[in-house]
Amino acid sequence: MKAIWKGSIGFGLVNIPVKLFSAVQNSNLDFDMLDEKDHSRIKFKRINEQTRKEVPFDKIVKGYLLNEKYVILDDEDFQDASPEKTKMIELENFVDINEINPIYYETSYYTQPETQGKKAYALLVKALVKSQKAGVARFVLRSTENLCVIHPMGDVLVITKIRFPEEIRSTEDINVPSISTITKKELDVGLALIKQYTAEFNIESFHDEYSRELLKIIKTKAKGKRATVKKLKPREELSDDLYGQLMRSLDKKKGA
Repeated sequence: MKAIWKGSIGFGLVNIPVKLFSAVQNSNLDFDMLDEKDHSRIKFKRINEQTRKEVPFDKIVKGYLLNEKYVILDDEDFQDASPEKTKMIELENFVDINEINPIYYETSYYTQPETQGKKAYALLVKALVKSQKAGVARFVLRSTENLCVIHPMGDVLVITKIRFPEEIRSTEDINVPSISTITKKELDVGLALIKQYTAEFNIESFHDEYSRELLKIIKTKAKGKRATVKKLKPREELSDDLYGQLMRSLDKKKGA
């Protein structure tokens, strides 16, 4: 893996030099866009909207539109905005990770300590495991300030980016029914159904089945054949009899 960021984690007065590596990868199939006529690949170019000519990547700069004029920024400008945060992930406080709503989570990165930071790194991992806490911090990655939580996964410190509150849209325009319409007997059966389906979370039991089935179709088509399509399992039509549907769901689970 290639490091995407180098800097330090600040833990009080302790400085832990680390490298960041992407912890996730896409499980989707990689499709190319092709011309329908001859199946040639479609390529996108960076075009100057005035001259209509292609611009080399090393000749592209970043600009911010201010008062109808662009202000051009270079790498030093981004670093000068917050020199500490471009090189330091400063732990601000520690929280119970269960207090963070999953809607705030974005993506995760593995951290690896430099040689001189291994002892402090191990200490932070062990302290987080023992306290069952996660650290909250901010740092700059790719010219953007990121809020994150630092939490252990085995012996590895993981940095998971989380969204700022202003990035979460309000729910006020979402039209939902009142929970007061649910009767006690409907709620009791709903709770019983949840209890029947309750199990320990095991991520290994979940896989990208859609991509797997799609790959089978691709391989079958490559042989000039048509894949056997699975029939859609019929589901019960929408009904006003919520209680009846819940009871039948309980019976179905019992018979499974």
